[in-house]
Amino acid sequence: MNVMVIGSGGREHALAWKLSQSRHVDKLYVAPGNAGTESVAENVPIAATDIEKLARFGRRHDVGLTIVGPDDPLALGIVDLFEAEGLVVFGPRKTAAKIEASKAYSKHLMHKQGIPTADFVTFDEYDEALEYVERQTFPLFIKASGLAQGKGAVGCASMGDAKKTLKAVMVEKIFGEAGNSVVIESLLNGPEFSLHALCNGTDYVMLPSSQDHKPVFDGDEGPNTGGMGTVAPLPWVDPSMVESLGQKVVALLLEGLIDESAPFKGLLYPGLKLTADGAKVIEYNARFGDPETQVYMRLLDSDLLEVLEAAARGNLEGRDLHWQPDTYAVNVALVSGGYPSAYQKGFPITGIDEANALDDVVVFHSGTTRQNGAVVTNGGRVLYVSATGSTLVEAQQKAYYGVSLIHFEGMHYRRDIGDMAIKLSAR
Repeated sequence: MNVMVIGSGGREHALAWKLSQSRHVDKLYVAPGNAGTESVAENVPIAATDIEKLARFGRRHDVGLTIVGPDDPLALGIVDLFEAEGLVVFGPRKTAAKIEASKAYSKHLMHKQGIPTADFVTFDEYDEALEYVERQTFPLFIKASGLAQGKGAVGCASMGDAKKTLKAVMVEKIFGEAGNSVVIESLLNGPEFSLHALCNGTDYVMLPSSQDHKPVFDGDEGPNTGGMGTVAPLPWVDPSMVESLGQKVVALLLEGLIDESAPFKGLLYPGLKLTADGAKVIEYNARFGDPETQVYMRLLDSDLLEVLEAAARGNLEGRDLHWQPDTYAVNVALVSGGYPSAYQKGFPITGIDEANALDDVVVFHSGTTRQNGAVVTNGGRVLYVSATGSTLVEAQQKAYYGVSLIHFEGMHYRRDIGDMAIKLSAR
């Protein structure tokens, strides 16, 4: 069949890379894609948020399955539109995507379903939120309720931090309309990790555990980003724990969404913290994680198209995913200088081919494009260097060797991706 992936980041490059290996794919499109996706698919110059134009393209080119990568088109209702046009699409409808598009909605549904999460309150009015934080002890988190590209959660260590953050989010609108409402919640202590589950409304299939690294600097310092790197699987999150959490944080949420007349079909991605009181959900995402997808696609042994089509058609019962045995993956982000704040674009990139030539290394493009035939920077997160190995340490060493071969002006990356997972595994 003809297949289309919607999006332009590292997640979409990884999905397209894996889909291109399927014996079932005839023509593969990525809209709009980047300088990396063009090596495995045909890039289509349509923005991910131009959902009407994407639907027209899908009809005209007989696209048998569309996979939606980013959160924005899901929140706009791209799945509803595609289904109304008779197109098969992998992703949740607008009502179900609200689990990510509104953190306030998500937190209230977690509370209703008895899903473990941090204590929280939500506010639509700045004055009421300010009055609340003036009575609190610290630290705490203030989160923009809407979509903020993974950057909308701000840790506040003091009253001054909280007041400054509230004003920036709700008054100055640093995250735009996403800051119309906020969630204020208590701090959860413990290592953070991610789970992913393929869902068809009622049934689900769990993926292995993974760990993202959000803050921009080593040691989890600095502001949050969309993700500076990932590792998978986590040796300290065993399969029985993944299965148990599937019942506690996936199955219960799916039941709650059915009660809300919003059955969830697609990829459900809960971010969690392993606290002294057990794992608790930080937030839910309604799509594949970025950069988690990159490590999953490096480890997956199953035909990706087969399982995504099965989920999209509501037929996951009895399905399973197969993973490379005794293999780990590490994925390091190379970002533009200044990211996640202001940064420049258009810098030439060297060394990608050399890194790709290494054993067990694959470079996934994110913020790249071509100018006069050369690959140049075109975003905050520019590239991801992924590597696999028989241990986390081996995969980490291979990934960072690949990183050492790549250069562009202002290039920044964390030098500790995987360190926490390796340290926790040694306990």
